[in-house]
Amino acid sequence: MITPPGARRGDTRHRRGRGRRIVRGVVVLVLLLAIAYGIAWSLAEPRPLHPYHTEFLGPGPHVIAHQGGDHLWPGNTMEAFAGAQALGVDVLELDVHVSADGEVVVIHDDTVDRTSDGRGAVAELTLLELQALDFGYRWRPAGGPATEFPYRGSGLTIPTLREVLEAFPETAVNIELKPDDTRLVAITCDLIRELGRERTVMVASFVDRNLRDFRTRCPEVATSAGSIEATVFVVLDVVRLGHLYRPPAEAFQVPVRRAGIEIVTERSLRTLRERQVQVDVWTVNDEAEMRRLLELGAGGLITDRPDLALGLLGR
Repeated sequence: MITPPGARRGDTRHRRGRGRRIVRGVVVLVLLLAIAYGIAWSLAEPRPLHPYHTEFLGPGPHVIAHQGGDHLWPGNTMEAFAGAQALGVDVLELDVHVSADGEVVVIHDDTVDRTSDGRGAVAELTLLELQALDFGYRWRPAGGPATEFPYRGSGLTIPTLREVLEAFPETAVNIELKPDDTRLVAITCDLIRELGRERTVMVASFVDRNLRDFRTRCPEVATSAGSIEATVFVVLDVVRLGHLYRPPAEAFQVPVRRAGIEIVTERSLRTLRERQVQVDVWTVNDEAEMRRLLELGAGGLITDRPDLALGLLGR
């Protein structure tokens, strides 16, 4: 069948019209993306500097004693915090839960089983019951004999957050809110204000809801980014759009890598510095890795071996 010449010309005009529509659509899309990019850029302001870093801690890199230095002393005990302070660390890092009678206590796990001679959930035990336990009972030096328990029976008890904050008024404290618990958030906020520690502590949590609630209650206190908040940045950074990130917190406290993705890179550190966000890397106990991260530009090392980190920094 022969197609009439007019029909061929009509098909050609139709294809040309469709091509022009596609081009116009692409141009409009590019313009919309450019506008969206501009709006995002204008919103992605650097984080305002907080007195925690500018007035109290000062420039890094900072040595942050994880649980007070859990490879040197029983973690999250007054023995560990006193030892870390004597070494000259910048920050004491600790974890908190709330007891059955509403006391904020310093412990990593939600039970006492791993770190004491007792058993049971922290939330189901009163402060008196918790303080009757031996929190040096199960601790052994890293790499030491399996039968060596040097702090067993030495009188180490679980401290309260109040005790730690009162005992170390001139030392920065990094408080991690462990459970998803609005009561813990409220009590911690009130305690920080009561003791006048608004500029000398940082609050962190893996539970984003804890952080949102805490920032609403205590907006004057520095916080670290939550898991979801940090993930948003990592995704943007992977596709080279990290500069569009508007930080919700004064610090990122992150591992070197997670799920096969390198989180702490030269680019991510540079981008977060430009956004005026401190990057503290956890939990780094290998001396060679400490050196690499310091050379890369990490703002702080969260470590069970603060002695090694201080040695690398000549301190």
